[in-house]
Amino acid sequence: MAQAHTHDPNVYYVPHGSYWPMVGSVGLFTTVLGAATWMNGAGWGQGLMYAGIAVLLVMLFGWFGSVIRESVAGMYNKQVDVSFRMGMIWFIFSEVMFFAAFFGALFYARYFSVPWLGGDGDGAMTHALLWSGFDPAWPTNGPGEIGGSFQTIGAWGIPLLNTLLLLASGVTITIAHHALRAGNRSQLLVWLAATVLLGVVFLYFQVYEYMHAYQDLNLTLGSGIYGSTFFMLTGFHGMHVTLGAIMLTVIWFRCAKGHFDKDNHFGFEAVAWYWHFVDVVWLGLFLFVYVV
Repeated sequence: MAQAHTHDPNVYYVPHGSYWPMVGSVGLFTTVLGAATWMNGAGWGQGLMYAGIAVLLVMLFGWFGSVIRESVAGMYNKQVDVSFRMGMIWFIFSEVMFFAAFFGALFYARYFSVPWLGGDGDGAMTHALLWSGFDPAWPTNGPGEIGGSFQTIGAWGIPLLNTLLLLASGVTITIAHHALRAGNRSQLLVWLAATVLLGVVFLYFQVYEYMHAYQDLNLTLGSGIYGSTFFMLTGFHGMHVTLGAIMLTVIWFRCAKGHFDKDNHFGFEAVAWYWHFVDVVWLGLFLFVYVV
């Protein structure tokens, strides 16, 4: 059982032993194993991946449920609050590094690999001997024209609309935060719901954009280096928007139940930090994937 749950600031709450980390590890391993085998042609990998995702969902509901019950029971003091804040900061930093890796792959391919294949710098011999007819223009599907010819998605249609939607969601969640700090629950719930709605509309337009890309533009994951970087960056960002919308929905229900007050609401703040991070990443995506 827990060792202590006093409000004494000098006592740190130590939770009882939990099996949720083990469940999460099994779920992650199963998901990745299933996805890898499915992508390599094994049909049973798809079912294994879905089973792993189901385990992860059970873990999320169970683990976060335990934390919520402990928080509502008053088991956390200021020291625990500080540790939660540090944990969320490091989590967001890890997400920054995650997207930095994909942005780095995009920049390396665009400004180094493609020009080398076109004959610049150290790639002169490669170009002359192997790809003498390759035009190093961006966007490209590479010298082998993998996936066939394709068209790109213009920046000033759906991508611009999605940018405005996410910027607006950053405003609405900030208003909701001010309402929480002012103790105005009705305004808090309205503006928080508006944030979730804007995120859902963003995802709707992204799905529509993907369908248009595959059906009308022949822009797919198999469209060379451009297709792979485009869908990896926008797809993972969409996954983060989905996760953020789910977290915001959970926070909405917690706010409706009165779990937070104007002085103690880090659960809300953590999700707000995450949502602002998602907004900033999309601005980088819009500029470097769609505009430039």
